[in-house]
This record gives sequence, structure tokens and C-alpha cells, in this order.
Amino acid sequence: MVRVNWTRTAVAAPAMVALWLGAVPAATADDGPGGVQLLLNGAFDNRPGELIDIDVRGVRGPGEVTVSSPVFPRPVRLTPYAEDGPGHHGRPAISMSVAPGTYPLTVRAGGRWVAEDRVEVKAARRPEFRVSAPGEVLRPGERVALSFDDLYPGERGDVFTAASPAFGAKVRLTHDPAGSHWNNPRMFTALVALPMDVKDGTYKVELSGPDGRRIDEKPLEVRAARHGDHDYVGRVRGPAFFTGPGRPDDARVHGHRVRAGGSVNVLWRDSSPDPGEEERLMATSPAFERPVPLRRDDSKAGDGDDPRYYGPARVRAGLEPGRYPVTVISHHGRVKRTGHLVVTNPAASAAASGSDDDGPDRTLLIAATSAGLAAACAATGVGLLRRRARAGA
Repeated sequence: MVRVNWTRTAVAAPAMVALWLGAVPAATADDGPGGVQLLLNGAFDNRPGELIDIDVRGVRGPGEVTVSSPVFPRPVRLTPYAEDGPGHHGRPAISMSVAPGTYPLTVRAGGRWVAEDRVEVKAARRPEFRVSAPGEVLRPGERVALSFDDLYPGERGDVFTAASPAFGAKVRLTHDPAGSHWNNPRMFTALVALPMDVKDGTYKVELSGPDGRRIDEKPLEVRAARHGDHDYVGRVRGPAFFTGPGRPDDARVHGHRVRAGGSVNVLWRDSSPDPGEEERLMATSPAFERPVPLRRDDSKAGDGDDPRYYGPARVRAGLEPGRYPVTVISHHGRVKRTGHLVVTNPAASAAASGSDDDGPDRTLLIAATSAGLAAACAATGVGLLRRRARAGA
């Protein structure tokens, strides 16, 4: 007899699906006659219809390698391979009619017994449709794990779709024979990303079969993160304002002045913006000609700082002087900040407004004045030299 070491292995599954669909345990058998090794992946708690991965190494000599067990309708011939050394492999399915219990499994090579093990079978389970983890609340932009397990006697079909007002379109569930549920040929899964602008609420997710008939439905709760939630990490600053040719580092939150018909840049900072925030941030104000898209500052000047976004806004011509609100909404409407911009009379000078990029540049005026004075002094000096030269003559 072969001494059997029953061992369980943890198989990592990707994304959220593995959290509640589990992993496949394995069993190993010590060397049999002639050093034959047997590995059964999926030897524990199988349901009728599930696959068992069988790997046999160390078989020497010619002849077929077969596996026999009451859980299979007939002996299974394993396929030889040569990767990482010679071996034989197969993935037979447990018969759908097998009753719960523990059954022997025997390996023969060239007609002689070389190894054995045991296979556990449990009762069949009714088809089950799941949407994400039970009781989980999803955030806009997150991915939803869908699965339909109909490994049950009499179930057929391989085209299943899920539809919901929370999805952008219908989603098809498929079976991946190379995925984490290879042992269940009737496991159909899908991952769908929720739209970034989906509203808070509880949505119905409906599963349909190949003929379009409704099979089942499940609720899906969606809610954006709020202040106090463990996953809310938004830390915003702004809006602030700076002139057209100015720098974001010079932005002012209070007291920024711009004349009617002029322009100003709106700045927004967020240490941890939501996914896709760059495409949705807008600054609105009754003082602006139109809403202003705020784009991510990817320049080197923005390195080392919180992610910052800004965009140019044109102030409406003919606007009455006064203090006007500027609002930015982020994190799916859960964060709203309003700053104020001082609009001056269009007749006011650029120096009085202090921030109008349409007026003359004070630096250029100073430079031009300095250049004029230098030229005047130079001309005066030349005139004096000429007079002295004439007197000498």
C-alpha cells in the first residue's frame, strides 16, 4: 500500500472573486513502486461534475498510464508530457450521478498497479448567482464581480448575461478553463466596472439565460465615500486664483482681483483624487462665460506637490463689479468648495486690479522706462564730448 499524505494548498485567486469563491485543495501521495509520484489537485470536497487534476511522475517503461475510480464512468487514460521531466496528466470529471462519500483512486502503468489515493465527493448544490461579496457596498468606478455556478444535474447552456441600470451595458458571463475555477466547468464569471458617475442607490442586477429568460436577480448597493468612511481619503484645497501668465504657486484663495472681460486661472489641489477625476473636474461661476475644465498639471513644476489641476476662465464682459462665487465639486459630489473672485470695473487700470493679464505688464513698463533713461543719458554724454572737442579745436 502507498502511504498517503493529505495536504491542503492555498491557491491565490485574482481580484475580488477569490474572496468568496475559495481555492482548490490538493493531495499528494508518497512514492509508489519504482518511485512513482501521484498528485491530485482537487481531491477534497468535490461536487459531482467537478474536475480533478491528476499528475503522475516517475513512471518507467512503455505502456499506457490509466486512472480508475468509482467516481469516473470509465478508466481515464493520462496524456504523457516532457516539460520539467517526464510525466502523465489528465483532468477527468466526476460523474454527475456519484453519491456523497469517499472513493479509492488507482493508477496503473502498463497494466500494473503503481499508486493509489482517495477522492472525497459531497452532495450537489443548486445553481447560485452572486453579485460581488454579500452585503458589500460598491463605490463608483469600482469593479463588480459576477458569478453564476450552475453545476447541477440537468443544467445546460453556456451563454449568460447580466443587466442592471448601474451598468453601462449588458455583461456576458463566461467560463475560463485556465482561471481559478478550472475545476468547475459550469462556473461563469465576469468583472464589470461601475461608471464613475453612477448615482448612490440600490440597483437590481438581473441574470438571463441563453434563451433570454430571467434566471435570477440580486441587489447591488452603490454609494460614494463620505467623510468618516474608512476609504474616504480626499483632502482638497481651493479653489484659488492666479493670473494668466502667472504661476500656480502664486495662486491666492482670497482677494484676487480681475477686471470684467479679463481672464484668470482657477487652481484646485487634491492629495488623493478619485479614479478618473482628471476628466470630470470643473469650476463654475456666474462670473465666467462658461464652466472651466480643470486639467492635471503634469509639468515638472508640479512634482513633489499634491496633484493639482487648473484651467483658464474668461470673465464675462459687462459684468458689474463685485464679489462672485467660484465652485468646484469633486469625489462624486461629496466634496464641494466655493471661493470668491473680486471683479473690478473694466475701466480700472491693470495696476488697480493687480491681476488682469490683458493690461500692460508692469515688469515690461519698468524695463522700458529704464531703457529710455539709459538712452537719454547716453545721448547727453555724447553731446558733451562733442562740445569739448570743438572747444579744443
